[in-house]
Amino acid sequence: TLRLSQTLPVSTAKVGKTSLIMTLVSEEFPDEVPLRAEEITIPADVTPERVPTHIVDYSEAEQSDEQLFQEISKANVICIVYSVNNKKSIDKLRKFYPVGYVLGYRVPLILVGNKSDLVEHSSMETILPIMNQYSEIETCVECSAKNLKNISELFYYAQKAVLHPTGPLYCPEEKEIKPACAKALTRIFKVSDLDNDGILNDNELNFFQRTCFNTPLAPQALEDVKNVVRKNMTDGVRDNGLTLKGFLFLHTLFIQRGRHETTWTVLRRFGYDDDLELTQEYLFPPLKIPPDCTTELNHNAYLFLQSVFDKHDKDRDCALSPDELKDLFRVFPYMPWGPDVNSTVCTSDQGWITYQGYLSQWTLTTYLDVQRCLEYLGYLGYSIICEQESQAAAITVTRDKKIDLQKKQTQRNVFCCNVFGASGSGKSGFLQAFLGRNLVVSHLHLLWFTFTFIHLAGDFLQSDIHQFELKEFHQLHEVFPDSEFLSDADLCCDVVCLVYDISNPSSFEFCADIFKRYFMDSKTPCMVIAAKSDLHEVKQHYSQSPLEFCKRHKIPPPQSFTCNTADCWVPTHHFPSDLSFDAPHIPSPSPAWLCRILNLPGSLAQDFFTFCLLCLLICYIFFPILHWCML
Repeated sequence: TLRLSQTLPVSTAKVGKTSLIMTLVSEEFPDEVPLRAEEITIPADVTPERVPTHIVDYSEAEQSDEQLFQEISKANVICIVYSVNNKKSIDKLRKFYPVGYVLGYRVPLILVGNKSDLVEHSSMETILPIMNQYSEIETCVECSAKNLKNISELFYYAQKAVLHPTGPLYCPEEKEIKPACAKALTRIFKVSDLDNDGILNDNELNFFQRTCFNTPLAPQALEDVKNVVRKNMTDGVRDNGLTLKGFLFLHTLFIQRGRHETTWTVLRRFGYDDDLELTQEYLFPPLKIPPDCTTELNHNAYLFLQSVFDKHDKDRDCALSPDELKDLFRVFPYMPWGPDVNSTVCTSDQGWITYQGYLSQWTLTTYLDVQRCLEYLGYLGYSIICEQESQAAAITVTRDKKIDLQKKQTQRNVFCCNVFGASGSGKSGFLQAFLGRNLVVSHLHLLWFTFTFIHLAGDFLQSDIHQFELKEFHQLHEVFPDSEFLSDADLCCDVVCLVYDISNPSSFEFCADIFKRYFMDSKTPCMVIAAKSDLHEVKQHYSQSPLEFCKRHKIPPPQSFTCNTADCWVPTHHFPSDLSFDAPHIPSPSPAWLCRILNLPGSLAQDFFTFCLLCLLICYIFFPILHWCML
């Protein structure tokens, strides 16, 4: 947002530059004109663009070239004044208009032909070659300080050159918009193309119009716009909708006709600055997150992400192929999801990210790095499509975990589980099993088991746990000498899983050591996973057996697990449903049979079960009444 437009009129002597300034202020031609006018500031409420304007005069007689360069470095726009009745003053323009370019300031320039009242002809034929030579020259205005002709227009164009510069948008030599402008407008087109069919239909055009200009287009106005495009290009309109080429042509036409403020209004509404980059304010809106609070996507955010998924899932297979995923992220300046994402979320048989995996990755990003989530939602145009002030409206900040502990209940939907275990204990297989993968699956999946740090989000059966995050640390014992400790981030979690290999006699000792050092006196619930249960179990080289250790420390007994069978078993029903509350190791009841039959998460199954009971109750009450009325 431009808060102050500093205008610097410069010229040679006796062309009426100072008279223009004094006439603008007093609205009358001055009888006496000093060599240089005092600096003035015009309030925002009296300017067409509602921007305060600071005008600084320059006098060649009183000031040096060094002072001129200092003023140029502070100016937002330079007005170069010449006299239309004096050819020498036109020739001397060359002293001033290259200055901003040579110094590297790239300041917009306005050529001002004063004293138009003294001639009957225009100087535009002489000026046009100069304007075509230097792209920094925004426009030329002929005026008269004596007759008050075009005085306010002069400073309006000066403001316009600052607020809506032509330079970043258009190349006059090529007579087309510049690549950076085309790239920004292409993103805007894709965001506005709500059904991703490659055209903007009437509804999408009207939504775009309301978004940018707060008013819809009348049906006839829409047809007029499309007719203009049809007359100038063959592929600008398709199926009565505006194509990307037609959209870019319209903006080119606006700029060529001097209406580049229209294009700038669109660009700024979609978050772009004067350099055609998305602003930090747009990508990273303020979001206050108190300590011990987490971040989650709210319902409206999930609906938006669902609509984004649906419009890019062209084959309707509930999975995003590599091409579909690339198309989805085409509005990003870079590809945000690498190949590693496929190993952390649910995928189809082809290895493509499913709808569940897609939402899980968004859930995980929000939990781990909410600023990145805000950035991603900004690229997708969340605040514009959902008509919100910013992407921050998509985020729910949960209450302090200590309050949840006091009230013994929580409204959180996302929880963190840290998985610890010695190298080779089976942590990767344990995590991948939550995605339905095992060692029997194609060998391509074996690569995923070698990751040293894995994030996973998925659905669980407990009625009060909808999303779960799993974090795996590989080779932890190698960085765990007596002099080192786990970081606070490693210890900050809702539940801990300790994984050991039943076929390795030294495996459980690592888990016991981790528990005794960090979690024995904490309120964080823990569970032990006896991995590789398909192998022969050996006695652990520890003073207690895993079962005795769990009994002594009041931990649930070790849960057997293997990923070496086709029907891989994941102990989801043994995960602590109450997490860090008073009875953390007792799972809450849920209609598991209904979950299995309907293939629903426990929360949905329980809601469905309750709904069915309610329907039976209504029928029980309603049908006798209906029968009595019919009699």
